[in-house]
Amino acid sequence: MRLGPAVALTAILLGCTLHADPARFVSSRDLPRDVAGLGGLSGLEVSEDGATFTALSDRGMLFSGAFTREDGAITGMAIDRATRLFGTGGGPLVGTRNDPEGLAIGSDGTIHISFENRHRVDAYDAALSQVTPLPRAPEFLKLQPNSGLEALAIDRRDRLYAIPERSGHVKRPFPVWRLEGDTWREVFDIPRRPPFLPVGADFGPDGRLYLLERHFSGLGFTSRVRAFTLDGDRITAEEEVLKTRTWEYGNLEGLAVWQDDTGAIRLTMVADDNFMDVLPSQVVEYVLPLAGAPQTH
Repeated sequence: MRLGPAVALTAILLGCTLHADPARFVSSRDLPRDVAGLGGLSGLEVSEDGATFTALSDRGMLFSGAFTREDGAITGMAIDRATRLFGTGGGPLVGTRNDPEGLAIGSDGTIHISFENRHRVDAYDAALSQVTPLPRAPEFLKLQPNSGLEALAIDRRDRLYAIPERSGHVKRPFPVWRLEGDTWREVFDIPRRPPFLPVGADFGPDGRLYLLERHFSGLGFTSRVRAFTLDGDRITAEEEVLKTRTWEYGNLEGLAVWQDDTGAIRLTMVADDNFMDVLPSQVVEYVLPLAGAPQTH
């Protein structure tokens, strides 16, 4: 979801504060400002070893690169590829068709990108040379403008899930759709716990679905990550693993979940600066307690 200038200017009024348990802060780094078009990042994927990343800009750019780390903390990052996305007709994405928000990469390298406003999901090959529009559920047409398919995730069986930013009512849960063949099916709902709204999702190596949520209070941003244990298509447990305080970070929108060499789960997030210098453009990383045996779902 794109934020207006008034929101961005209001957000700089507050200073940083501390984070909540059980997640432990590891590192935060500003993104390089000398890369053309780098900004407005709303989607993130990180490799299984945490070494490389792919990031999605809401102005239709896809960036890939590598992290530099010392003792597990991110000390730098380098962009080695920047590609402008194109539409199904071969031309550049423009107007209301150019508002990508969610990013999920399959085991075969297929890059799935969700768009709001014209609510849809497109699949690009790993080389970004071909694009295939995926089927659109009738429910997608009912989603609110600028609050559509905000989060994408892929489970270990390569099944694609989509979650909207808004559910339509403060007491209504968020639907979770899974693509099954040519049909999106609502497989379960995520409880809506105001005032937060979904902005990113990922399946962790522990089998849980992690959901990054964002709230803007008028004074600054607050972020939350909830983890859901699944038994088939049923949520059996919900845990809040991270909740930041107002303006601790910028507008965190992209989430990648992976496991480091100690066995701990890492949450790597990226902030959308709305292409404004007053907002942070940063990558933030937390670590959870050592993971147990992987779950199935």
